[in-house]
Amino acid sequence: MSKIIKIGKISIGGKNPFVLIAGPCVIEGRTFALRLAKTLKQISDEVGIPFIFKASYDKANRTSISSFRGPGLRKGLAILKDIKEHVGVPVLSDVHRIEEIAEASKVLDILQVPAFLCRQTDLVVAAAKTKKIINIKKGQFLAPWDMGPVIKKIESTGNKKVLLTERGASFGYNNLVSDFRSLEIMAKTGYPVVYDATHSVQQPGGLGESSGGNSEFIPLLARCSVAAGVNALFLEVHPHPKQALSDGPNSFPLLKLKKLLKELKAIDHIVKAK
Repeated sequence: MSKIIKIGKISIGGKNPFVLIAGPCVIEGRTFALRLAKTLKQISDEVGIPFIFKASYDKANRTSISSFRGPGLRKGLAILKDIKEHVGVPVLSDVHRIEEIAEASKVLDILQVPAFLCRQTDLVVAAAKTKKIINIKKGQFLAPWDMGPVIKKIESTGNKKVLLTERGASFGYNNLVSDFRSLEIMAKTGYPVVYDATHSVQQPGGLGESSGGNSEFIPLLARCSVAAGVNALFLEVHPHPKQALSDGPNSFPLLKLKKLLKELKAIDHIVKAK
């Protein structure tokens, strides 16, 4: 059984019900982000699932130089702070550079290290030194057992508030595949495991100037991960995925979220009751 990581009233890990980490890939503006956060909280409250809002203030790893990256560090953090205070939910965003960690840690409840950067020792250690919860995404190029040394980097700072996220493994060109054995293997580290059902259907660089995705498989993969006993589910959600400024092809439609969460909660109840 995993450790329990607490964020206010939310507990991630152990036999606790799975937690929803959701939001748009990137902050598309204050009004949009606040409205979506409020809607996501309302839906999660109605279904009875703990909720953490996720959105990136800067997508530093876009395929094209001309792709939308977000409002940037200061404007983005100000929006996330508004969401945290006015919607009343914890917030998560990813950090790409050591220089932004100190400012980001003043607002974020969870610092996320992107999959591409999970082996960047200096970045991982700097994030861990904030003593914030660190959500470390397993690189598409790593085996699940390769996360052991990454965890040791975080623990070397005395920080043992760690979440491990599975987001698929590279399978040939422009494709990812999910090996659900990974969830159990990473769970043996003793830390809570998160499954990213939306990036797992991504086709990195699949559209040439941007990434593609097979969003129709998100519900299937989400159900599989919850059936495997995952501690949290990560979903990029958008009211109009085709109009999303980042990761639209692998975003889940907001209108379908409530139905999916009800199904997932039923599966989670069966699994965690054992």
